[in-house]
Amino acid sequence: MDNRDSFRHNVLTSGHRACSGCGEAMAARMVSDLIGPDAIYINATGCLQVFTTHNQQSAWQAPWIHSVFANAAAVASGVEAALRIKGKSTPVVVQAGDGGTFDIGLQCLSGMIERGHDVLFVCYDNEAYMNTGVQRSGSTPHAVRTSTSPPGQFSQGKKEIKKDVISIIAAHNMPYAATATIAYFPDLKAKVEKAMRIKGPRFLQILSPCPLGWVHDSALSVSVARLAVETGLFPLVELEHGELTGVMRLAEQKPVEEYLRPQGRFKHLFANKAGAVELRHLQALADARIHRYGLLDADTQWDTETAMQSERNGRGGYWEEREHG
Repeated sequence: MDNRDSFRHNVLTSGHRACSGCGEAMAARMVSDLIGPDAIYINATGCLQVFTTHNQQSAWQAPWIHSVFANAAAVASGVEAALRIKGKSTPVVVQAGDGGTFDIGLQCLSGMIERGHDVLFVCYDNEAYMNTGVQRSGSTPHAVRTSTSPPGQFSQGKKEIKKDVISIIAAHNMPYAATATIAYFPDLKAKVEKAMRIKGPRFLQILSPCPLGWVHDSALSVSVARLAVETGLFPLVELEHGELTGVMRLAEQKPVEEYLRPQGRFKHLFANKAGAVELRHLQALADARIHRYGLLDADTQWDTETAMQSERNGRGGYWEEREHG
């Protein structure tokens, strides 16, 4: 571990095997650097576990546990309970993909929240099972091409809509739940810091583009994530005890086609009349989310233009040091 300069120490260090432009690698590095090495990280099986650990090698410079797909929240519950009994306040953080959150791990996550464990659960949402061949998940958006939802004569990709997991989580009446992306680091940073100040179960859903599965240029990951927010398809919100307490307002609404066109997983929608119908469905979904959260008229200065100019856009470092140092 490099202890020479905390600003130069990365909890998730270089040398791992993530694809070029991997949004999940960026998000995990941002989150773990904000929390620091003095935490215990529990990682569900998934992309992040696969590309950061291989045989006896690891890119993690912090206590790190690999759990199976389903039980990361249960493992974290046990770790947190043991620490509590010993009188220790070491932060416990779960990291999982959308498969380990929306689908396979949802039962254990619900139990962890219901029991009130003092754990931060972070979902790096890349909207499919990427490392096993890009199969659809409960997070995969409507009309997306995956290896298990191919477009053809009878469908235009995945028929179902993306599961609204932030509402499911918030319905547990938990202390804090929020959405974020790699495109707005000051927003992500503020939410991680806020989550670390709160006791009890907390949840962050971070949209993390995957150049492999989303089929876009690896240099576009941040731009694509920003367009997801600017079109209204992925609202940035905060919920406390089930109530909406914060949103990032849209400086202007962009049409969903600006988000869809750079991605090969939506390419079939621009090829025929049936695809055009699905484009209108996706625009309607974005419009509904904007209306639901008031993204065009929310009473806040925190919008998609000013978000990157915030004074909170500092250099980085660990949350404990900024709070107490």
